[in-house]
Amino acid sequence: MHVSFELWQLITLAMALIGAFVGLGKLLMAQFARNVQRALEQIQSDSGKWHELELKFYQHLAELPVAYVRREDYVRGQTVIEAKLDAIASEVKSMQIERRKA
Repeated sequence: MHVSFELWQLITLAMALIGAFVGLGKLLMAQFARNVQRALEQIQSDSGKWHELELKFYQHLAELPVAYVRREDYVRGQTVIEAKLDAIASEVKSMQIERRKA
């Protein structure tokens, strides 16, 4: 079995193969460009979400001193209140003692 091609057939076959490879290359490059574009859009979207989260976190940090009472501050406040109550109790006792004497 002997296969023979003429020159114009070989040139046509070569051009068809080259065209197919070029078309396939363009297709792959287009898909790659779409994937890169999608990835960039996703990164931008995530960046916006991270920015919102960061702003909420900083807002929380700004509000934290207003809503948070340290243990030492609470103990100090309780001590002052208890001292005032003790002073009132002492006054009441002294008044009761004076009434009994009179």
